Amino acid sequence: MKENIIRHTYEVSKSQRQKLLNQNSLLLWFTGLSGSGKSTIANALEHKLYQEGFKTYALDGDNIRKGINNDLAFSPEDRKENIRRIAEVANLMVDAGVIVLAAFVSPYKKDRENIARIVGNDNFVEIFVNTSLEECEKRDVKGLYKKARAGEIKDFTGVNAPYEAPEAPDVEIITDGLSVEECVVRIYDKIKPKLKI
Repeated sequence: MKENIIRHTYEVSKSQRQKLLNQNSLLLWFTGLSGSGKSTIANALEHKLYQEGFKTYALDGDNIRKGINNDLAFSPEDRKENIRRIAEVANLMVDAGVIVLAAFVSPYKKDRENIARIVGNDNFVEIFVNTSLEECEKRDVKGLYKKARAGEIKDFTGVNAPYEAPEAPDVEIITDGLSVEECVVRIYDKIKPKLKI
């Protein structure tokens, strides 16, 4: 059946869409432990980009799992498929000329490498929101660490499932002691040269 699937070529190209929107499209991928501040920082950065006139869209783990990935659990296999689907959706949005901000634990190095392969290395910016496990557990706004420590949640990253920290992220933010605003400024300063055509 696969031999009957033929990619359709459209007349409007990615570069034409980018020119129309006056920006380079990128995937800004935020990775880090649950409670590290990924979604909060991505949300604040999106607001900054919006104020600067960029066209953006944010993808968040909980929101995606309530929709397109609501059939997946948290086993290593399901985590892999969760990230693959998100990368494919992000790739479509990057092709549409949009700057995509994706905030996902994405604990496995191999899966993050696959994201870069799907969207293309030139379109992928890995942002490591580096927050200590102790700090994440202190924050624990959703009460997930408490449940994991009590054995109510299995395969929880950082407690009973591994997190493979990026070895050479494009941007690393050590959030302990930094405000959200400071994190946003540091990330924005790093990515700004990539945003303009």
